[in-house]
Amino acid sequence: MIAIIDYGAGNLRSVEKALEFLGFKAKITSKPDEIISADKVILPGVGAFGDCMNSINKAYLTQCIHQVIENNVPFLGICLGLQLLFETSEESPNEPGLKIFDGNCIKISKQGSLKIPHIGWNSIKYDKNCPIFQGLSEEPYMYFVHSYYINPKDKEIISAVTEYGTELPIAVHKNNIFATQFHPEKSGNEGLKVLKNFGNL
Repeated sequence: MIAIIDYGAGNLRSVEKALEFLGFKAKITSKPDEIISADKVILPGVGAFGDCMNSINKAYLTQCIHQVIENNVPFLGICLGLQLLFETSEESPNEPGLKIFDGNCIKISKQGSLKIPHIGWNSIKYDKNCPIFQGLSEEPYMYFVHSYYINPKDKEIISAVTEYGTELPIAVHKNNIFATQFHPEKSGNEGLKVLKNFGNL
């Protein structure tokens, strides 16, 4: 079973539907025991960094997420679920993140005609050795909705980048942890390949 962590962040049903379409059993849950006992865990996210961290803390899910990762369970963060893995964000400077990775999240710099938030399809360049990107086409297009991007201290964990004014890190991979800034559940067949690869880990 793949647990989809529910902390009131929205967009959960679309992730669940995509997984079910691929033939996986998925469950939206906020119960720590169900999350910890799941075969795989997904942390989605839509909204503001501080608000989401407050919701996670109030639901007593912070330790649960750390436990899942320490137990070496395959873990996937999506969109804000990627950003929350870091220490802080310029969006909510007084609200600490999950601190799984060292680094912060930075607002995308407005340049020329670039619109912030970045909403729409962008091609990505990815690490072909990353398990969740196996079988993707060369520089596939994925769907984004974000105003901030990650700035990891350890650049070795970056598994994909995109161009939006400048090169932005948009995915990470380390051991059992995977996370993407783009929404695989909204990225057509290429995004479904990412979810299928994760589900098959």
